[in-house]
Amino acid sequence: MANLKLSLIILAATMGCFMMATSVNAMTHIVGGSHGWRVPDNKTYFEDWARPRTFGVGDRLLFPSRPSANNVVIVDKDDFEHCTQNHVISMFFDGPVIVNLTRTGDYYFYNGLGKHCEAGHKLHIKVENKEGSSGEEFPFKLVGHLEMDSFTAAPVPAPSQSSANTVRNFGVVSGLITFLIWMFI
Repeated sequence: MANLKLSLIILAATMGCFMMATSVNAMTHIVGGSHGWRVPDNKTYFEDWARPRTFGVGDRLLFPSRPSANNVVIVDKDDFEHCTQNHVISMFFDGPVIVNLTRTGDYYFYNGLGKHCEAGHKLHIKVENKEGSSGEEFPFKLVGHLEMDSFTAAPVPAPSQSSANTVRNFGVVSGLITFLIWMFI
């Protein structure tokens, strides 16, 4: 009986390590970055925000919205392009909204209040079967009479190993070791 309990505890620990290893890869993308999920200054803002990013299965989108000021409507491509609500998949009124990306393919979102969608308050992403990435920093434009020659770029730091990869690798290794120990008990 004691051997069975010990075996079950070790099996549970092994499963926990493997689950930790796979869930670390998920990335939460805060839609719109510091601008958030609100009517943009230009119609391509959310398209520009999404362009450098990679969206992977298991990632999440966080729409930082306020109740009654914004909503999130998930629609098909036709509704997205025409800002209609003929084929609504889901609609969320209370923010912030978190959407789990559970499959590959295209996802279409917009704000269905007033003329927000027509003003560019919409987002199309393509989810791939790979690890998500935040991409590059959102590009900004200099306004005014600044001369670019007066600025020097700082050297780009060498890429470092992600702490998420370290945790994932630890989870896999510890899961394998625990499983092997369990097999020989």
